[in-house]
Order: sequence, then structure tokens, then C-alpha cells
Amino acid sequence: MQAALSILTFAFYPALAVIFGGFIALWRPLKPGTVSAIQHFAAGLLFCALATELLPDLVHRKLPWITLIGFTLGVMVMLAVKHFAEKTGQNTISTATVPTSLVAVLGIDVALDGLLVGLGFAAGQKEGLLLTIALTLEVLFLGLSGAVALAQAGSSRKHILMVTMGFALILLIGALAGSTLLVFASDTVVDAILAFGLAALLYLVTEELLVEAHEVPETSFQTAMFFFGFILLLTIEMLM
Repeated sequence: MQAALSILTFAFYPALAVIFGGFIALWRPLKPGTVSAIQHFAAGLLFCALATELLPDLVHRKLPWITLIGFTLGVMVMLAVKHFAEKTGQNTISTATVPTSLVAVLGIDVALDGLLVGLGFAAGQKEGLLLTIALTLEVLFLGLSGAVALAQAGSSRKHILMVTMGFALILLIGALAGSTLLVFASDTVVDAILAFGLAALLYLVTEELLVEAHEVPETSFQTAMFFFGFILLLTIEMLM
């Protein structure tokens, strides 16, 4: 119980980031170049967390078939979410209504992020802390993009804020579920879920953060932010 409360405390940071992203979209939208730079930075943080924590942990567990199954399931789930999101985007454009399906897709995304926070702490305190730092910036843009989509569809500010706070609640529930379920899980189950999380985070870096960051003309400063995020988290890890 105490461990779950501790994880929830850390999960509050990304939950607040989701809400903050919604506020930014409503009251002070960021310039595309600034958004791209921060997306590069967040991608660097996530990539470092993957390379230095999750991946080495999986290698040391030496359960290749379990890892393969978990990783494959992670890829399949993320590709299914991508397919649903693209289909939803087309329907939203054609109907010009509130993108309820898009909200559902973002809700699944943020639930996975919450699960990954809980997963990180199941793997170890250090892994959980680093993943929380990296995912906090990632979900900031999830809240931002969700609020922008709702605003473009004509939703009221009150509705957008309610949806954004709903995302934050879903993230906390995901973190709590992950931490509670994994406490009693066997090493085989933990390995499979770690592999699933590895695939999900790789997808977030390569197919969401970096793809969106490259939608605007890229400068050397924006590119450098990826490497700055990577070396910053690596340095923090060395000092911990």
C-alpha cells in the first residue's frame, strides 16, 4: 500500500503536466519552433531512459522468448492505436464535430503512459524516477495536442479543461493499476510487461514526438535539443 502511494506521488507530476499542456493550448499557445525544440528535448529524455534502464534490464533478465512476445504485443497495440487515430482524424475532418474518438485514442495513450510509470517503479526506484521525468514532458504535449484538437472542433473552454483533467485522472489510475498488479507478478510477467513498455516508448519517440517535431522547418538548435535531453538525463542518472 505504501509503495502504491509513493508511486502515485510521483505520477502526480506527469498528471499535472497533462493539465498544464491544456492550459497552454487555451491561453498562451507556443510557437511551432518552440514546440519542436521541446519535443526534441522530450524525445532525448525518453530515448536515454530506454537505452540506459529498460533495455539493459531486459538483457540481464535473459528471457528472450518472453521479451519477444511482450515486445511484439507492444508494437501491435501501438500500431492499432495509430490506425485508429488516423481513421479518427479523417472522420473528424469530414464531420467537423467534437472528435470523441480522438479523445478516446488520447485517453488510451495517456493510460499507457500511466501504466509505464507504474511499470518503471516495479522494475526499480531508479528506473521509475527516470521514466517519470521523461514521460512528464511527453504527456505535456499529449495534453497540448488534445486541447488544440478540441478547440479546433469548437469545444468550449470548460469542456476542454474537463477532458484534460480526465486525462490526468486516467494517468493516475494507470499508474496505480500498474504498480498494484505488478507487485504480485512473477518475473516472467514483469519481463513481458517491460518488453511491452519498451516497444510503446520506442513508438512514442520515433513515431510521435520526433515525427511531430519535424513538421516545422528544423534548425540546428532544435536538433541539438534531442542530444541535450539525452545527455542531461544520462548525467542525472550517473549522479543518482
